[in-house]
Amino acid sequence: MVDADVNELPISDDASLLIVDDEINLRLQLAKAMDRRGFQTDVAESVAEGIRAVETRPPQYAVIDLRLDDGSGLEVVEALRRVRPDARIVVLTGYGNIATAVAAVKAGAVDYLPKPADADQVAAALLADGATLPPPPDRPMSADRVRWEHIQRVYEQCDRNVSETARRLKMHRRTLQRILAKHAPRE
Repeated sequence: MVDADVNELPISDDASLLIVDDEINLRLQLAKAMDRRGFQTDVAESVAEGIRAVETRPPQYAVIDLRLDDGSGLEVVEALRRVRPDARIVVLTGYGNIATAVAAVKAGAVDYLPKPADADQVAAALLADGATLPPPPDRPMSADRVRWEHIQRVYEQCDRNVSETARRLKMHRRTLQRILAKHAPRE
C-alpha cells in the first residue's frame, strides 16, 4: 500500500504517459485510472505499436508490460530511453523474478512492479523522486524464495549452463539440477 496520497504527488509539466500491455482490460482500465490522476494517456498493445508511439511522440512517463505477444517490453524501454533519456519508465509483469527485475532496471526502467498492480502503485512508482525508500512490503519474500531467486539469477547469467552455475555457486551439479527442477517456493 502507498502511504502518500498519489493525487498529491507532482506530475511534471509534460504529463504524457504511454501504456504498453497486450491485455486489453488491464490496458484500458489503467489508462482511465491514470487519466483521472492527471496524465495524458496513450496506449499500445505490442512491441511494434509501442516503438511507433515512442518514435512519434516520446512520452515523459511509460508503463510497459515485460512480456508482449510480439516480443519483450524491454525493446520498448530501450527505444524510449534512446529518444527520451529523462523518461520515467515502470515495467509491469506477471512473471516476476529478480533476474527480470535487474534486466528491466538495466534497460532503463525506474521501477518494476508485479501484476496485478493498482493505479495508485503505478502512479507512485512513476512519480517517486528516489530520495525516500519505499515502504516495506506487506509480505516480504521468504528466505527460501530469496535463495531460489538468487540461484535463478546466477543460472540466467551463466546462459542457463548448469555446470557453470554450480561451479560459481560452489554447489554440486546434481543438487543444483534438483533445485532447478522444482517450482519456486511460496512466498
